[in-house]
Amino acid sequence: MTSSKTLFLLCFSFILGIFLSSIFAIPQIIIWVFLLLAILLIILGILSFGSGSPIKSGMTMVLGFCVLLMCLGILRHQISLFNIENNNLIQLNDRQNEITLIGMIVKEPDNRDKVQRLKIKIDNFDGLVLVTKNRYPEYNYLDKIKITGKLKTPADFGDFNYKNYLLKDGIYSVMDFPRAELISSALAPRSLGEVGYEGVLFVKQKLRESIRQIYLPPESLVLEGTILGDSSMLTDELKNQLNITGLRHIIAVSGTHVVILSIILMYLFLMLGFWRGQAFYGAVSFIWLYILLTGLPASGIRAGILATLFLLAEKLGRQGHRERIIVLAGALMLLANPLLLFYDIGFQLSFLAVLGLIYLDSFIKNSLLKIARIKNEKLENFVGMISATLSAQIFTIPIMLYNFGNVSLIAPITNVLILPIVEPLMILGFLSSFVGIFSVTLAMIFFVPCYFLVYYFIKILDIFSQSWAMKTFENVHWLWVIFLYLIIIIFVAWIKKKERENKFY
Repeated sequence: MTSSKTLFLLCFSFILGIFLSSIFAIPQIIIWVFLLLAILLIILGILSFGSGSPIKSGMTMVLGFCVLLMCLGILRHQISLFNIENNNLIQLNDRQNEITLIGMIVKEPDNRDKVQRLKIKIDNFDGLVLVTKNRYPEYNYLDKIKITGKLKTPADFGDFNYKNYLLKDGIYSVMDFPRAELISSALAPRSLGEVGYEGVLFVKQKLRESIRQIYLPPESLVLEGTILGDSSMLTDELKNQLNITGLRHIIAVSGTHVVILSIILMYLFLMLGFWRGQAFYGAVSFIWLYILLTGLPASGIRAGILATLFLLAEKLGRQGHRERIIVLAGALMLLANPLLLFYDIGFQLSFLAVLGLIYLDSFIKNSLLKIARIKNEKLENFVGMISATLSAQIFTIPIMLYNFGNVSLIAPITNVLILPIVEPLMILGFLSSFVGIFSVTLAMIFFVPCYFLVYYFIKILDIFSQSWAMKTFENVHWLWVIFLYLIIIIFVAWIKKKERENKFY
C-alpha cells in the first residue's frame, strides 16, 4: 500500500471517529477496548515483519493505526463537548437576574435594517456572547463595551438548531437588547492579525458606501452580496427570487459558491488564452481577494482552502490524489474544530462540492462534449463551467434538501445563464466601487458595463422566479439523505467501472 493511500485511510478514520461521536454517546469503556485493540494490532504487525508476509504485516499495522485514529477522533470530539459543558460563561446562562459584563467586539458587526449583532469576547471568560441591539448607536470592531441584561442559552427554532449553529463559532450565550455603554472606542490593535483585519473591514466599509452612492436598489443589493458577500440587507422578495432560481449561493460567502467560482475562474482564464499554470494563479488570487473583501469569514476561508487544494491538484496533474488531499484538509480542519462536521452546513457543502467535482465533473463534461460534438477549445472550456456547476450541485442537493426543504427545478438552467457573467460582474463592480471612493465621475467608466450585467442578472431572476420552479419538501427525514447519497455512490462506482473498461473515452 502506498504512503498516500495509508495517509488517506488514517485521515478518513479520524473523520469517522468524529462522525460516530457526533451521533452516538460512546462510553469510555468502549473507547478503551478499541484503543487496546489498536495497540495489539500494531504490535502484532511489528512482530510479524520478520516471520510473516511483509504485505500482511503492513496491512495489520495500518489497520491498527486506523483504529487508533478513529479512537482519537472520538476523543477529540468528546473533549470539545466537555470543554463546552464546563465553560465558565455558560454557567451564567438563564439566570433570573440581570448581569453586567465587559468585553470587546472581536468580529465585524452584523448591521441589519433595524438591529445590529455583535460578537463580544467577555473579559476573564472563555467563549463569545452574541449581542443583539438596536441599529443605533453603531459599534465597531475592537470597541470595548459594557452590557447589562439577561444572558441566555441560544434557543432552537423548529427544525433549526440555533444553539449548535452558534457552538461551532465558539458562541455559547446570547443577550438580546441589553443596556450598553461604550467604554473605549476601537482600541489600538494588539496584534498584526488585528491590524490586518481592521484594515480589511475599513476597506470593505468604504466599498459598501461607494456601492450605495453609485447604484440604487436592487442593483446595489446584488453588488453588495456578490462583491462583499453581504446579504443582510436583501429584501424578502429578492431572497425569494434567489432561492427559487437556485442562485442564492452567488449572493453569499457560501462553501458551494467559493468552490464553483474557483473552477469557473480557472475555465475563464483558459478561455482567455492563459496557460494552465497562469490560470491557476489567477483563479487562486481572485478567490482569496474575494474572501478578503468579504471580511475573511471562517466559512469562506475553509472553502477557499479546499478550492485551492483542488486547483493545485489539477495544476500538478495529480487527479488520482485529489480526494486524498481534500480528505487530509478536512481532517486537519476537524482536528481544529470537530463541531464543523455536523453543525456547519457551509463546511459540509464546500466539502461535498469538491467531491462532486472530483467524481462527476469529467464524466459530465465528456458526455456533454460527445453529445454536442464540440471540438472548439473555448467552447470546451464553457462546457467545463457547466459540468463543474452540475457536478457540485448534484453532490450538495441531498444536504440542501435536508436542511432547507426545497429544491430549485431550474437551477441548472439559471446557473448556466448567470455563472459566465459572475467574474466580469465582480471585477467591474469592484472597480466601479473602488474608483467611486475617490471620484464618482470616474467610476462611471465602469458603472455602465457593470450596470448592464446587474440588470441582466435581475432580469433572469424576474423571468425564472415562478412558483412552479421550486419544489418544497417538509420534514425531510435523514434516511432520505442516506438513500440519495447511496444512489450517488452507486452511480459514481458505475462511472469508475466504465472508465476502467474504457467504454466512454
